[in-house]
Amino acid sequence: MSSLSASSLVNLRQLRLDDARALLEHSGQILPDDQADGTAYLQALIDKLSELSLKDPLTGLSNRRYFQSVLLREIEIVARSGETALLLMLDIDHFKSVNDQHGHPAGDTVLQAVAKTLAGCVRPMDTVTRYGGEEFAIILPSCQGQYGQQVAERIREAVSTLRIPLQSGVTLRVTISVGGAYAPRWVRSTSDLWIDRADIELYRAKSEGRNRVCIESQPVLAVSAEEKNLLFGPLSLGDPAWIESIANDGSTGSSGSVMNRLN
Repeated sequence: MSSLSASSLVNLRQLRLDDARALLEHSGQILPDDQADGTAYLQALIDKLSELSLKDPLTGLSNRRYFQSVLLREIEIVARSGETALLLMLDIDHFKSVNDQHGHPAGDTVLQAVAKTLAGCVRPMDTVTRYGGEEFAIILPSCQGQYGQQVAERIREAVSTLRIPLQSGVTLRVTISVGGAYAPRWVRSTSDLWIDRADIELYRAKSEGRNRVCIESQPVLAVSAEEKNLLFGPLSLGDPAWIESIANDGSTGSSGSVMNRLN
């Protein structure tokens, strides 16, 4: 078996690859050369399909599956190195009225225009994602407090100055609300907790009038009670009093705990 080349084990004529090629062609991908070595051709096809599976088909941004993998990786980096990382959640204001008044094709045009603007406002190392519907998310690794605020404001302003022409001849203008939260340093938190904290800030931006940025103050090694339980809970050996004392000790910090903000 090992003496046989990989290409000798692949008979392209026996594989049903028409649908895969059609999918790539429809998405605008450059098709691999089907006259190449069988193994190289299949590898190129698999690579392109894998890349396609991690992108949102409408906007071309990364999709939620890819976002989750990057978010988990960033949490690990922050936990090990103490690097700062900011998560931004962004929502197009009054997007439903765009669909209601101009139709869903107009809504798609708005989403594509906003997505292109977001991608043009960040660094190559940052991750811009269509999170769902009219909501987007951006992961900013190695991001200090002042830089994060500046980026968020630059994004908000860039979207607010957009002029989006529709096929009907109408030109639309839209705004976004932005909420952000920093990953707690030296703590292996969870993606759900990080997203929840950014969502709280997004809700605050919406409730305070929209078209604004609300970012949680960068914590000084302060974490929430839930996050401290995740970190120290296994060490307590089942002592609830010990867990509570750790969870309550300085958990509000400069940013305040998630639970305090919710109550």
